[in-house]
Amino acid sequence: MTSPVLSKPQPQAMSVQEPPRTEVATGAGTAAPTAAPTPPGPLASFVRFVVCGGGVGLLSGAAVPLLAALMPWALANAAITVASTLLCTELHALFTFGTGRRAGWRRHMQSAGSATVAYGTTCAAVFVLYAVQSSPGLVTQQAVYLGASALAGTGRFLVLRLFVFADPARHGTAEDPRGGAPVPTALVPAVPTALVPAVRVRPVLAPAC
Repeated sequence: MTSPVLSKPQPQAMSVQEPPRTEVATGAGTAAPTAAPTPPGPLASFVRFVVCGGGVGLLSGAAVPLLAALMPWALANAAITVASTLLCTELHALFTFGTGRRAGWRRHMQSAGSATVAYGTTCAAVFVLYAVQSSPGLVTQQAVYLGASALAGTGRFLVLRLFVFADPARHGTAEDPRGGAPVPTALVPAVPTALVPAVRVRPVLAPAC
């Protein structure tokens, strides 16, 4: 009777899974950022400012009587004033100052504030005229009103160009894409360009079939 042959246990092969590697694109395969539009010069911006403001003003003057046929004149005038101010702000953002994007809520509020100040300036000028002369002539009234309007319009142009629609790069800020307040560039995190180290995982031991 033969004794059974004992077979040596075969060593089990081990397969080790390769740790996954995560890489961050260094910009080689990414699209280059689009260049910001070049804003027009001061003279070109002022001409565009006058054209946009004058054109919208003429349209508003014609729209108020038409809308007043459907509602009280004061309400029609208020509605057209709000609509024309919003339209002017959009035109100033896209055309007058060439920002390349629509005006956000912050710019709309600042533009409306500057328009309110300009309106108050013309009203104050006419009030002072009537305080000095009890019954001024039509030519005098028009001269004072147009002079105050020109002064207020020039001041509003400077405010819009230097503050509201100013280039954020000149002030060390980055524009908020949602139209909010500009963010200082020092607080904007830099894009990492190095490879992220591979994640270490424990090898998985599995018997080979």
